[in-house]
Amino acid sequence: MSTSLHFRAIEHLGTRIVSGKLPTGHVMLAEHLEDELKVSRSVVREAVRVLQSLGLVETIKRVGIRVLPAHRWNPFDPMVIRWRLAGEGRGAQLRSLAELRFAVEPAAAELAAENAPGTLRSELVEISLAMREAGRAGDMATFLELDIRFHALVLSGSGNEMFANLIGQVTETLTGRTVHGLMPEHPKEAALQWHVEVAQAISDGDGDKAREASSSIMRETIADLSPGWAGQPRVFVPVERR
Repeated sequence: MSTSLHFRAIEHLGTRIVSGKLPTGHVMLAEHLEDELKVSRSVVREAVRVLQSLGLVETIKRVGIRVLPAHRWNPFDPMVIRWRLAGEGRGAQLRSLAELRFAVEPAAAELAAENAPGTLRSELVEISLAMREAGRAGDMATFLELDIRFHALVLSGSGNEMFANLIGQVTETLTGRTVHGLMPEHPKEAALQWHVEVAQAISDGDGDKAREASSSIMRETIADLSPGWAGQPRVFVPVERR
């Protein structure tokens, strides 16, 4: 089976479901998808299997492939995040991600100051200084690459494997902001300095300063992005009684 065909089928269906073009409850038939996508049954089957694993669809015997509501989707999967960022639900997705990061990253920075190995601390300082240089120069491609590495190291350096497993989500967030034109041509000087302060505090083993500088980054991020999610609905996940 061609990997490119498989990927194209997943992307085509995933983006249409997340955008609402295929609404909740919509039923698709495998044979129709074969014709629409011009792929084999095995490609359709594998694409549907992936979408099922993401909570986007379910297969019902003698009915077809049914689209599931948003509260059933896996909100932590990088593909779902990327699809939401590309559609009309971008603001709501950015809000959810910003709130998640605000809850996690300052705590991760504090833990990294306490637990990170020496090599990681040194690399963080180097990256923060390179970020400041790239940001001041307006080299946003380099800045994005460094920014992703910076936040990945903070999460990893916490020593908490659950925090570290959010690296993919943070990567999609930072990439999406750049791809969709939500970053300024030059990052704010204060934000550049806060990254340096986070790195230096982690290097020095100062958890309180690391948490505060990281919180400053996230407060500024939320202030910058919040106009884009005004009026966007939230997703309320039903809680089942046990």
